[in-house]
Amino acid sequence: MRKLRRPLLPVVLVLLLPVGLTAPGCVTNPATGKRVFNTMSVEREIEIGEQAQPKFIESNGGNIPDEQVLSYVRDLGNRLAEVSERPELPWEFHVLDSSQINAFALPGGKVFMSRGLMEKMTNEAQLAGVLGHEIGHVTSMHVGRRMSQAQAVQVGGLILLGAGAASDEDWLKILGVGTTVGGSVYLLSFSRANETEADMLGVRYMSRLGYNPYGQVQVMEILKAESGGRGASGIERMLSTHPLPQDRIDDLRELIAEQYPESDSEGTYRFEQARFESVVLDRLKRLPPPRHDPDAQQKAAALQAYYEHMAGACGDGCDVATPG
Repeated sequence: MRKLRRPLLPVVLVLLLPVGLTAPGCVTNPATGKRVFNTMSVEREIEIGEQAQPKFIESNGGNIPDEQVLSYVRDLGNRLAEVSERPELPWEFHVLDSSQINAFALPGGKVFMSRGLMEKMTNEAQLAGVLGHEIGHVTSMHVGRRMSQAQAVQVGGLILLGAGAASDEDWLKILGVGTTVGGSVYLLSFSRANETEADMLGVRYMSRLGYNPYGQVQVMEILKAESGGRGASGIERMLSTHPLPQDRIDDLRELIAEQYPESDSEGTYRFEQARFESVVLDRLKRLPPPRHDPDAQQKAAALQAYYEHMAGACGDGCDVATPG
């Protein structure tokens, strides 16, 4: 008599749940009102962000050595978070002393942007757009949702929910703790839909404070211009975690035309160029070079490898100067 196999009923039920039933872990996205799959509690979200934050800061040059600029960014970030759908989170805002052009957010309200990106900006509305965008990733629980998806492990065609909780160390590695900003970080790489949603929310928050939504478009134009001339350790790292700027520019222009038509009217919204130049740009120019400069580190490593290769090829018969 042939032994009957155990039916795969639990797996079938898991596959069917999204079709007609409410799956375990389905919650309401506080920023959009849509139902999304997210098994991570708010407490866990905050815990992971707080654990990852110090190592992210340390591995990317630390905060810039200018308390006035840091205070300025923190104040603007906190005001944007206050008008978001999750003002109760323990929000923190940092400017990393890195030449990279990037910005990102960790779960639980930890937001980072690089000095390299700030130095490319020309007004406060652009800064509000970037911070608002990263706040949008948090309010929409994008990282938490990706973590929840990662827990629904697909093995041999079977979806196993809750097959084993990842340890704190596992999550920190997956988040890319110890790697450079914008490196190969799976959970910080979002889909175009996620980025479009974060852009929409960023525009929502910045406009609530009176900033012109076109500041967000201007940031995308900066990224588009930079994408033509930077190496893999520069703007390409940001593009690895953010869709192409032109796609987002098109989406933003359509959004602004439909929902914020008064953005073209003078006096309705502001850019605050003069204040940004005096409080941020003038002070950044007086700082020493960024402590974290992956482009320079990459070139130095390549030069060192070249000299080592030449020394090996020459042997003892020639004198090859080493870089220094």
